[in-house]
Amino acid sequence: MSQRVYFLAHGRVQGVSYRYFAQKKATEHNVTGWCRNTENGKVEGEAQGDSNSVKLFLKELDKGPTHAHVVRLDQEPRDVQADEAQFEVRR
Repeated sequence: MSQRVYFLAHGRVQGVSYRYFAQKKATEHNVTGWCRNTENGKVEGEAQGDSNSVKLFLKELDKGPTHAHVVRLDQEPRDVQADEAQFEVRR
């Protein structure tokens, strides 16, 4: 069953390739969606895929890439969107 989740990563997540890490992990887990930096130093986005894939993807985001330090990853359910083909990094 597909699901979509909004996420907001807190901590040292900008300037450490966090968004591109998210894009790579999304591709590995067959997850679609998007992510972007926020003005207040966080990274937000939405992830969609089968429940297990999204769960594994969010677990990866909670760790982050080598130079990141994720202190919290907020999550909220969202409505599934049709016709989304990939995970994109927005600016």
